[in-house]
Amino acid sequence: MVQHLSQVIAIEKDTKDKASQQLTQAQGIFGQTGTLSGIARNYTPKHEDGEQLPPESTRVRHKVPQVLKDVQTNLITLFDTIATKDFTNCAAKADITVDGETILKGIPATYILFLEKQLAELHNFAKKIPTLDTSETWRYDESQDCYASEPAETIRTKKVQRTHVAYEATDKHPAQIMAYQEDVPEGRWRTVKYSGAIPAKEANAIIERIEKLQRSVKFAREEANRTTAQQQEVGAKVLKYVFG
Repeated sequence: MVQHLSQVIAIEKDTKDKASQQLTQAQGIFGQTGTLSGIARNYTPKHEDGEQLPPESTRVRHKVPQVLKDVQTNLITLFDTIATKDFTNCAAKADITVDGETILKGIPATYILFLEKQLAELHNFAKKIPTLDTSETWRYDESQDCYASEPAETIRTKKVQRTHVAYEATDKHPAQIMAYQEDVPEGRWRTVKYSGAIPAKEANAIIERIEKLQRSVKFAREEANRTTAQQQEVGAKVLKYVFG
């Protein structure tokens, strides 16, 4: 039956699980030597009128040749499945095209899987790119090689000690003078903020390009996985040599 690479990949995990379970089960049987042993005993009295006892028997529950055969059956399927996948992967290729432009041509299926993983990580990275504070107006400053805000001026003040006559002097009481501090303008600060971040528009464009590429890589993977599987039968040869 003709299979596509995607179908082989779909059964790979189940095949591995079955082979692993069979090996584990076989090892368990080998560890319980009692299940590999049997016995048959018949009793004959010394004298004809002696006590008659029923025969005793224990059946052999497991036989090594059959256990090995079961192991081989599952291992052959596993070996053939993995070989079919790997041999087909050598031939499974697809182009990666974005907006009608071929970015990469004839990319092997295994590399497409690598790209998918890397682009997912790159997408997470791109979403963390620092962007300029939108509450400021920015321009690119060639001399600083970064963005600069519009200049903002603030007044610098200093505190000056003042006095205030609360109550004038009378013939009975002296004048009451109160001290206080007053903020007096002394100069101006001219502030320009600099930032090594980029405009949100640029960061969003990077994210958008990554997402386009991710979609194209996914389509390429699906295309590569439609490659007809090159059926391989290597397991029987390997295990025949091992078990004779």
